Amino acid sequence: QQYCCGDEIPDYLMSSLLETVEVYRSRLMDISWFMRILNQSIATKANKEDNCTGHFWEGRFKSQALLDEAALAACMAYVDLNPVRANVAKTPESSENTSVKQRVISARKATQPTLLLPFIGNPRQTMPKGLPFELKDYLELIELTGRCIREDKTGYIDKHQPALLTRLNIKPENWLTLSKDFRKLFHGAVGHSDVLTDYCEHKGLKRRANVNRCTKLLA
Repeated sequence: QQYCCGDEIPDYLMSSLLETVEVYRSRLMDISWFMRILNQSIATKANKEDNCTGHFWEGRFKSQALLDEAALAACMAYVDLNPVRANVAKTPESSENTSVKQRVISARKATQPTLLLPFIGNPRQTMPKGLPFELKDYLELIELTGRCIREDKTGYIDKHQPALLTRLNIKPENWLTLSKDFRKLFHGAVGHSDVLTDYCEHKGLKRRANVNRCTKLLA
């Protein structure tokens, strides 16, 4: 503070000043330090807005490995149906800030959104980059699932078995559980038991988390 004010620095404080300058210089050149301070300021403001305390990123965001098509479809549907479950939207296509709304808008023009990973059809030998489902099959499944969630018609999917559920070999009652409670059900990697085993071996994990629920719900 004395230095910033232009005051004369006594000799006995000069060594301390030079050490402080060196620390500041190293921090200003360190991108990791910059990101830490940036994240800290964002977290503090967000916690103040939410009137809560604690770890910002760990409490609000998490990353899960989706190891096969069944896990991918279930997680996508869970996210796309968030507004319907929360009674914020009556239908998936009318919900805000969801990919399914953008896909429906583009589908009406016989296109797919350029900013989203496209649906490229069922798996085949020469597979381009994209989601391994038919777009119409996914939209049909979201539509039927949204009706069940909104109107509590648990048997509705049984009467209109979607092609995607048949392909993924997921029972309708299990699908409804997945689309309603995916976040609560799984912590960590999600997939059938065989791919979970391969994943744990690759990561050097001794325990296969979620294996019982995956075996029960994804088949």
